[in-house]
Amino acid sequence: MTAITSTQPVGRDFTANVGRILLFGMLILAAALPFLVGRSGYISNFTFLQLSLMIVYAIAVLGLNLLTGFNGQISLGHGAFFAVGAYTAAILIDQYSVNYWLALPIAALFCFVVGYLFGLPALRLEGHYLALATFALAIAVPQILKYRHLEPLTNGVMGVSLIKPDAPFGLPLSGDQWMYLVVLIVAVVLFWMARNLLNSRPGRAMVAIRDHTMAASTMGIDTSRYKATVFGISAMYVGIAGALHAIIFEFVSPDSFRFELSIAILVGAVVGGIASLPGAVIGGIFVQFIEKYADALTKKVTHAINLPLELQPWTLYGITIIVLIYVMPGGVAGGLALLWAKLKNKRAG
Repeated sequence: MTAITSTQPVGRDFTANVGRILLFGMLILAAALPFLVGRSGYISNFTFLQLSLMIVYAIAVLGLNLLTGFNGQISLGHGAFFAVGAYTAAILIDQYSVNYWLALPIAALFCFVVGYLFGLPALRLEGHYLALATFALAIAVPQILKYRHLEPLTNGVMGVSLIKPDAPFGLPLSGDQWMYLVVLIVAVVLFWMARNLLNSRPGRAMVAIRDHTMAASTMGIDTSRYKATVFGISAMYVGIAGALHAIIFEFVSPDSFRFELSIAILVGAVVGGIASLPGAVIGGIFVQFIEKYADALTKKVTHAINLPLELQPWTLYGITIIVLIYVMPGGVAGGLALLWAKLKNKRAG
């Protein structure tokens, strides 16, 4: 008697294995990139700085995604935790001569505590009330950093300057190339941790709270504890991103962390794809690329078609967001996943 088996699981396993192999290959290539180009100048240090910033923003978007996309808490103030992480690392390195490898986990722990403590009173808030409270935090933190009694630590409006660390062990890499590797390693670890968290029982509890808080509470999930903890984890991720930003940018100041940063991180999460780990990478690229090039490109386009000057600033930025949200409501990652599913169904049919 011939056994009838389905080939669909085998196909899924094959596709998953191919995806893992491609991802692993891309990571190997990304890690080898500084060694392949060396000091030849084929890829400038400025380009490595831009790549590092993209990865940093991807970490920040991932942190917000854990809170908003997977736990359902809306935040408009994660730029505040970005600033806390950046200043913690900068103060430790500048004033206490702490090695940057040690400054990163200290900044992460401090941001987790700050986020957890902020999350406790925020448990009483839902929806737009929580969004408003976090927005107030984003506005307040830059002003707090300028407070005269904190100037011995923060240096007030002058900020804190750092020196980018050199590559260790005599590696033939510039400071920008080495920090690109550091940022890449940290990002891989954080994305791996996030994936394991979401695939675990606490991760499923997070999603259950997002989908239906009352039902999750009825099932025995301590919603208050989970919400506060996720807030802390989210702040920790964004704080690590801020600490890395301070090191690779070699400078922090209060005006670098205005509320526009919080909006940019949220926009990156929405454009990349809420509740999507690959979407965090896309969102990080979007934040860095659009922030840097949108204004200049808008001026060129508006000049070419003779639009009024008052319409120039960030016109392309707004139009891009509107088009992406309209065409891909689930973000770029969601749109690509939907397109891939349609192609598979068409091929199967």
